[in-house]
Amino acid sequence: MASSAHSSAEESVQRVRVDLAAAYRLIHRLGLDDSIYTHISARLPGPEHRFLINPYGLRFEEVKAGNLVTVDLDGRVLDDPCGLGINPAGFTIHSAVHAAREDASCVLHTHTVAGVAVSCQEEGLLPLNQWSMQFAGRLAYHDYEGIALDLDERQRLVADLGDKPVMVLRNHGMLTCGRSVAEAFKLMHNLERSCRAQLALQAAGAPLIRPSVAVAAKTAGQYASFYDKMEAGAVPDTEWAAFKRMLERSDPDYKE
Repeated sequence: MASSAHSSAEESVQRVRVDLAAAYRLIHRLGLDDSIYTHISARLPGPEHRFLINPYGLRFEEVKAGNLVTVDLDGRVLDDPCGLGINPAGFTIHSAVHAAREDASCVLHTHTVAGVAVSCQEEGLLPLNQWSMQFAGRLAYHDYEGIALDLDERQRLVADLGDKPVMVLRNHGMLTCGRSVAEAFKLMHNLERSCRAQLALQAAGAPLIRPSVAVAAKTAGQYASFYDKMEAGAVPDTEWAAFKRMLERSDPDYKE
């Protein structure tokens, strides 16, 4: 019985590693990475409050399940297969969210051109289309304080985030929190497309049709309900499975 439980725990850890490596490869494949910067972190199963993050110096297409770094909430590196350490700025943001939000199993942060551009706009992300309406009432904002190296910023960041799954880091980029790696990735995928669509609409200069607050709230609720069902296992996550099949064809080494 003990051996079976140990085997099950190891399988759970390996699933998180593989999913996190998949997210890194997908973020690269979709053009949402920023050289060796930005991060995706995932909490490992168990009571120890350990999480995985990328080695500092590898591009996202180099990340594999086996070279992820294990750290604790105090920033101590527990396992570092490449010996590269981690980016302190990444630790500041990710450790803050993981410590404050038990539901944030995965935290994903990007600096894309579209995301950074929208983060610099006074009104932020506008609920103009189906992609962006999913974030109505579910979006937080945090003002820029410089490169995230000061640990005291963590309390302000989590206070601004509250219980929201998505945050616009003003003048900086975007952040999503997921109950799974899959959820954090899908939120970011839709957030990025929302930002690109907003910039395209603004560049076109044509009058905009703005959906009502009620319609935006309804749409957000529909998305949230669907995500809730997938995270509860009531319906299969066929979209995440499809993304991983794409990686099987293009990046089969991500699981190593």
